[in-house]
Amino acid sequence: MSRRIPRLFAIESSFPEEYSVLRLLEPPGSCRQSLCERVFDGTYDKPFIVDSWPWRYLHLDFESVQSAMHLEDPDKLCLAYTRKMMAFLLFNRTPKRILLLGLGGGSLAKFCYRRLHRATVTVIEINPAIIALREQFRIPPDDERFRVIRGDGSAYVAHLPPRKDVILVDACDRQGVAPELDAIEFYQNTQRCLAPRGMLVINLCGDRKCCASHLRKIRDVYGDAFLALKVKSSRNVIVFAFKARRARIDWDRLNIMAVNLKCRLGLNFPQYVNRMALEWRLRKWQIARSCVRAD
Repeated sequence: MSRRIPRLFAIESSFPEEYSVLRLLEPPGSCRQSLCERVFDGTYDKPFIVDSWPWRYLHLDFESVQSAMHLEDPDKLCLAYTRKMMAFLLFNRTPKRILLLGLGGGSLAKFCYRRLHRATVTVIEINPAIIALREQFRIPPDDERFRVIRGDGSAYVAHLPPRKDVILVDACDRQGVAPELDAIEFYQNTQRCLAPRGMLVINLCGDRKCCASHLRKIRDVYGDAFLALKVKSSRNVIVFAFKARRARIDWDRLNIMAVNLKCRLGLNFPQYVNRMALEWRLRKWQIARSCVRAD
């Protein structure tokens, strides 16, 4: 049975050039003026699309972009934070089971499905309106390797067996990381349902207080077995937390892998390694300095 693709209500021509077409999950004949007012004053309560050729953007409001797609290259990772989240491949080049919390415009989901041919990809999305837009972002239909499930990500991980190789968390609302994920139990459940050498990757977005709250919980659950990668073009921080603690990280080996992965996938993995190494060494230095002061 084929999925019914919702028709979107388009508002054209009344925007500056960069906002040439606005597409909304509204029925034909809706009031353009009322919708425009609600979208621009931030009271519109559904996700919406802005098309500015050759780009398509997913928004919850005009304060930030949730997802971006190049209409002539729909599987390309257009936003910097999504490219950096794929740095988990430095530690596991052939994951078999990937869980993604948060669908958005499907950038990560599509990239994992199209480029990691041995992986099964399960996506959990709580917002039915986001799921209703999946065809607009060329998200593939469900099959034996790919499925999108409507549900609460925090509740979903609470009942999983320990078998996921990678858990990617990109679940954000207008303020930042979805509030239901800001709980120690959520991070305990992610660690429990990872395979023995599995890893959690989370996009921390929002204000500094929100990010700090999540980092404290990650540290409480995963200890010092994590790396961080800042996204220079935004306030996002990507955190990679490992279920198995690592006595040391072989940075030379990671640099070799980074070059190979760049050739294979076209992402700047060598740069990601360098930045993670700087953060790792800085954190180790800070820990050593605090120990000296304590003595």
